[in-house]
Amino acid sequence: MTFYQKPLILASHSPRRKELLSRAGINFDIFPASEDAEMPIPQNFDGPKNFFSPENFVKMQAQRKAESVMRQMPDRDCLILGCDTVAVCEDVILGKPVDRQDAKKILQKLSGKIHYVITGICLKNPHDPNFEKLEAVKTQLFMENLTEEMLEDYLNSGAWKGKAGAFGYQDKNNWLRIISGSESNVVGLPMERLLEWLADFSFPRTPFF
Repeated sequence: MTFYQKPLILASHSPRRKELLSRAGINFDIFPASEDAEMPIPQNFDGPKNFFSPENFVKMQAQRKAESVMRQMPDRDCLILGCDTVAVCEDVILGKPVDRQDAKKILQKLSGKIHYVITGICLKNPHDPNFEKLEAVKTQLFMENLTEEMLEDYLNSGAWKGKAGAFGYQDKNNWLRIISGSESNVVGLPMERLLEWLADFSFPRTPFF
């Protein structure tokens, strides 16, 4: 059953975000943002106070992705959803690994530590350029110490590909657990917050998990 009829455009080709929206019974189309909407991950947080904080970074990314799609469908009365997810450990932003060696370095950094997954979400409407909802949602996690054997097994699985922080919570690894925050946020889209936003458009609230 579909619970949301106003057109929703997902500015992403992420299969995980697609699955989350589908499971929630939301009617949506996919229109990925252009590649130039992606900004390089900053290596530090120098400059104006908090300008390149992880929270502001993912919000800017989500906003740029939504705006990229919005420019391609001016005046259309729909909602465009932009998203961006990163992992953060010891004030370092960890995006998607570029290869196996990069994935190994990321996982070694996360091993045995508390870290965060932060997703920026942005809703925009081309028909109303002044409309915008923008937020960063944070989830705190802990990764157990990974032995060399555990690390190699996971790397060999290829499950790290295309995932911020080189892991997917949905992979049900017993060495990763959530301390606080949204589970769907770790997967790539904080559904609890999105459902609250969509309620403003007469979107009937339904249990998600």
